[in-house]
Amino acid sequence: MNRITCLLAALTLGLSSCKIYSFKDVSIPAEVKSIHIAYLENRARLVNPQLAPQLNDKFRQKVTSQASKLTQIQTSDADYDVSGYVSDYNYSTSGISNQQASSNRLSVTVHIIFKNHLDPTGRKVAPADFEADVTRNFDFPASQTIQEFETGQIATVVTNLTDEIFNKLFSNW
Repeated sequence: MNRITCLLAALTLGLSSCKIYSFKDVSIPAEVKSIHIAYLENRARLVNPQLAPQLNDKFRQKVTSQASKLTQIQTSDADYDVSGYVSDYNYSTSGISNQQASSNRLSVTVHIIFKNHLDPTGRKVAPADFEADVTRNFDFPASQTIQEFETGQIATVVTNLTDEIFNKLFSNW
């Protein structure tokens, strides 16, 4: 019994000294009170007419629910200003089996422009101004047309892009 107690104590001590990685939730400095989210236009060569409106709605909802301390305002003189556009929307063959396409891939890229009006350098109030591309790929069977995939999966595409954009702006990974 004594050996078991020593073993458990050693195991507990060993595990407590290990670094455990965790994801941080939303990271917004206390000084930041407002955010302006401009309409994310669809400037891609191929345009899915449902993408931009749904992406804008979903992103605003996510900011409201996950970054609730921020007040969304309609002018660009907010503490944080987010703008951008869908810069790429294309699909291609991603897998070949028996010399035929077996899977396709939809790639969507959103170019994000972030401005910190409190501190553009990010030294006192993070983060600094930046521009970044957020890209997500979505594979689907080659037996499906792009229109069939979009009809059934646009909500997944929008949710994944929204999460990716939100994490790029507000999460410390």
